[in-house]
Amino acid sequence: MLVKNWMSKEVITVDVDDSMQKAIYILQEQNIKMLPVMEKGEIVGIITDRDLKKASPSDATTLDMHELLFLISKIKIRDLMKKSVYTVQPNCTVEEAAAILLEKKISGLPVVDENNRLLGTITRSDLFRVIISLTGLGKKGVQFAIRIKDMPGPIKEVRELIHEYGGRTASILSSWDNAPPDYMNIYFRVYQIDRQKLPSLLDKIKEKGKLLYMVDHREDKRTIY
Repeated sequence: MLVKNWMSKEVITVDVDDSMQKAIYILQEQNIKMLPVMEKGEIVGIITDRDLKKASPSDATTLDMHELLFLISKIKIRDLMKKSVYTVQPNCTVEEAAAILLEKKISGLPVVDENNRLLGTITRSDLFRVIISLTGLGKKGVQFAIRIKDMPGPIKEVRELIHEYGGRTASILSSWDNAPPDYMNIYFRVYQIDRQKLPSLLDKIKEKGKLLYMVDHREDKRTIY
């Protein structure tokens, strides 16, 4: 899954010479956490809600409201922004973007082309959309996990079982995390399953490996095995 298919293409930016007051207004008005900072059409920094909060006067200040507004109208974004900008390119995977967000403890990344031209942004909210899509929550599908031997065959057999019961396998994810040596956990997302046939299908799947859990998003039912 590539960044270009999940990024937000409508990018709101600010200029290096815009005021702190303008940045605060945009973040609040648009309900976003970060703004790419531009200078002469190129991205030169990032300003976040955290940066602005750090720069804002303390509640203990003796300044009145008019003085505060005057102060923040004079502070320029170039004086507050982070100049070290972490970016991704559109053909990076969403997993690569997520790894950067996690490692750098940031909320979003500008997406740029090879000429550093800003194309969009990808944020934690966009990654949440990816997760919702993969789990089938939006389409009210069924998700189940099974632990099987790490060898050719079992995944294909489970998928054939789903097909025999009239289901459609929308996605299959695999992971060795939290699995014993020589085993792997497989996560199936399935649509179009007759709920009356589901218990029988799960019994058949148990013959292929250890069923870990089943979540039926349509019926809001979940079973941990």
